[in-house]
Amino acid sequence: MHSWTDTLRFAFQPVVNLVTGGVAGLEVLARPETGDILAEARRDAELDGRLAVSAVRAAARRETLLPLQVNVFAGTLADLGGLSPLHDAVRQAGRLPWEVTVDVVPPYTHVPQRALLEALAALREQGFRISADGVGDGDVPLRLLTDIAPDLVKLDACLLTRPAAVRAMRTLCDELGALLAVEGVETERQCAAARSAGAQLAQGELFAPPARLPAADVYVPPRASGTVSVPRSGPSVREFVRPAALLPAAASAGQVRALLTGSPDVSGVLLVDRAGVPLRSVHRSRFLLSMSGRYGHALYADRPAAKLGDPPRTVGIDATAWEVLDVVAVGGRDRTSDDVAVVDRHGRCVGVVRLADLVRALSETRVEEAAGLNPLTRLPGSDAITVEADRWIAEGRPLALSWLDVDRFKQVNDGAGFAAGDELIRSVGRALQAAASGTTRVGHIGGDDFLVLAGPEDLDPLAAAVLDAPWSAGGRPVTLSLATVVCPPGSVSDHRRAAACLAPLKKAAKALRGASWVLGRAGAPGHEVRRGAPPGAAAGSGAVGAAGPGTVGVEPGRGREGTG
Repeated sequence: MHSWTDTLRFAFQPVVNLVTGGVAGLEVLARPETGDILAEARRDAELDGRLAVSAVRAAARRETLLPLQVNVFAGTLADLGGLSPLHDAVRQAGRLPWEVTVDVVPPYTHVPQRALLEALAALREQGFRISADGVGDGDVPLRLLTDIAPDLVKLDACLLTRPAAVRAMRTLCDELGALLAVEGVETERQCAAARSAGAQLAQGELFAPPARLPAADVYVPPRASGTVSVPRSGPSVREFVRPAALLPAAASAGQVRALLTGSPDVSGVLLVDRAGVPLRSVHRSRFLLSMSGRYGHALYADRPAAKLGDPPRTVGIDATAWEVLDVVAVGGRDRTSDDVAVVDRHGRCVGVVRLADLVRALSETRVEEAAGLNPLTRLPGSDAITVEADRWIAEGRPLALSWLDVDRFKQVNDGAGFAAGDELIRSVGRALQAAASGTTRVGHIGGDDFLVLAGPEDLDPLAAAVLDAPWSAGGRPVTLSLATVVCPPGSVSDHRRAAACLAPLKKAAKALRGASWVLGRAGAPGHEVRRGAPPGAAAGSGAVGAAGPGTVGVEPGRGREGTG
């Protein structure tokens, strides 16, 4: 009598890190030669659980060291209350639970949510990682997705034609502490779209098709110039995590040697305790040098490998690349090439980062930033500010977008000379930078035009720093004009709409005498004059009454066009 296992084979598809270009893991896919066992597994929780166990055993037969991703239907988890046989299979295969991610597969309709969440909690307690699969083309409720708090979210490639949705999901993933992957990537254009929208991982035919043998090489298109977008604090270490080679803390030197000699791409081995916490770090070159010396094998082969290791260097999963460099800088120079272990909030190893990956990415970032800096002020151009503004808008954060320039700057240049004009521009740029606090971003569009992105609460000190200061060029007094549009959450769709609201405010500010500041609100008519005198007023009389600069004056008939 034939068993369903007689006609079932498994294929492996790499999951690629879009930053490092390396393989982050392998998804194990059931490939029945006859029948539709997956449809049966969807209806039969016990069968689906046995498929997951068989997937782990199939991977063990291929002797792959890469982390695994195993598919399980959401209904199966809710029905079985966890997968104890999966835990046993992982241990029997010589793997550790935190090297396995359980891909929770839709449908979710009619699945008892409390039972599903309890089952996932049990899997996490055993050490497994959780992935939410089929998001974007499946039926997972957004509330349930946040309750699951997955380690990985997999989007369907259909969302790549809707980059705003991918960017929004990346924001959600950052809040949940999850990585974002895109499945089904088939073209270089889709890969570029996934990168620009913020995906960190991807899989699909473009990189490598599912195959009976784990792929040794994958194709990853080179990153196009100008696609690097890095937070001010530095890129997250999550983007650079590579799979770690793990062995139990009691492993012998002979076991480590066998792993290293059979895996030339492995740069080191981490020895971990039963909970997955790194205890010792074994560097490939130093270890093999010790083993290859005279009597080395005889002395060390059967002894604990920990004696040839070093204390591990670790960083948290929420660290930035700069923090990793700080860790690398501590200690002797002979350890600068050591992998740095990345650990979760429980101290368990989730992978390693390599110094070369960090240096390459940070160098590319600096080159990209330098290319976009204004040569006169060394401030970023408008692109950097508008990208950040779009991110704030997508996150639902209130923002204030301001434009600042020098009044009658051509006359300043003609009268005082271009050198004095350049020095004035540099001085204004330095003053804006000095006044910027927290998340405020300052950009130099060109000429005498500056663009500032700030929180509404940061406006007053910023305006005072530049408008209340005495400015001059070549001994000639100079004034500045400032226009600001405040954008509450939901009032604008992107930076272009904010800029459209700002345009009439710029015109209104330039129509005033003296240092001026006009403020409007997206979606509301009119504007406020916070600095400046009306055109017919005598110089120094002020437009805001006896209270002086800073008092709000409302001119309801002006600035309506473009402010809503």
